[in-house]
Amino acid sequence: MTATPVAEGEKGLNIESITWNGLTWVNIPQPTERETEYLAQHYPFHPLDLDDCLSRVQLPKIDEYPTYAFIVLHFPVFNKEARVTTPSQVSIFIGQDYLVTLHQGDLKPLVKLFRDCQLNQDAREEYMSRRSGYLLYRIVDRLVDYCFPIVNKIMENIEAAEDDIFDPRKRGARTVQEISVIRRDIISYRRINYPLRAVISTLEHKLRRFFAEDMEVYFGDVVDHLDKIWNLLDECKEVIEGLHDTNNSLVNQRTNEALRVLTIIGTIMLPLIVLSGLWSMNVPLPLGANPGGVHWFFWLILGWMMGVGGLMLYWFRRMGWL
Repeated sequence: MTATPVAEGEKGLNIESITWNGLTWVNIPQPTERETEYLAQHYPFHPLDLDDCLSRVQLPKIDEYPTYAFIVLHFPVFNKEARVTTPSQVSIFIGQDYLVTLHQGDLKPLVKLFRDCQLNQDAREEYMSRRSGYLLYRIVDRLVDYCFPIVNKIMENIEAAEDDIFDPRKRGARTVQEISVIRRDIISYRRINYPLRAVISTLEHKLRRFFAEDMEVYFGDVVDHLDKIWNLLDECKEVIEGLHDTNNSLVNQRTNEALRVLTIIGTIMLPLIVLSGLWSMNVPLPLGANPGGVHWFFWLILGWMMGVGGLMLYWFRRMGWL
């Protein structure tokens, strides 16, 4: 038995299918109403489920029917332009002898797995020789494993931000922005992971009729991976919050040092301004700037000003303010 191409009547649709050992895998990347209408004509799917396949605001869920089950899962995809992890929806219909997947085509493991089964007989033998439930498990397992590199990328970004925080040359507004981007990324990922785990943990129990063997251990392993991802995200959250507080402390310390220096400069300049302003007034003063005044008195005033400034600097240093 070989992989079967899409039928002639389906050539205008974005539908791919593989049949092997009595099991058909229908894959629909970037589905539209035309593809869902085709599914409505050839499968006993509920119209509301088909509408959910086109909606991008669905929550992960599993709906059971007498002859099939409908599953909605969200997996993380990193948006390089926005620098944030966003959810990518996978809608799955599973029956006794078929599996239908609808997605946006941005989940590389799912796309690669279908291509491998389409082009490689050994892959079809490995993934499609058992019942539809086993193929579902292999798809979910691949997609969950795909989550780990994204977590690793977040951890690398945290390490880079930590280096910037303790580097005086790089510390500043850019570091604050980088920390905020990482915090947003962690929050987005946690929002995806939590409901995903809740649904996958119930798959083996609710879909047991589609398995040829006990799959509890297999799905338990997938749930363990999701728990590990959740724990890593918790760790990342604690670290980035600590770095955020540390960066705020360093920035505040730097600001306070600048304000202290400016305050000292202003305090020293105040009496000097008074002295210089006193003899710059346009009124007669002893030895002032008037005809017949003593010109050497200018140097005397300048000496007073320097002496007052020096005494104030000495006093500030003695008090530990410098």
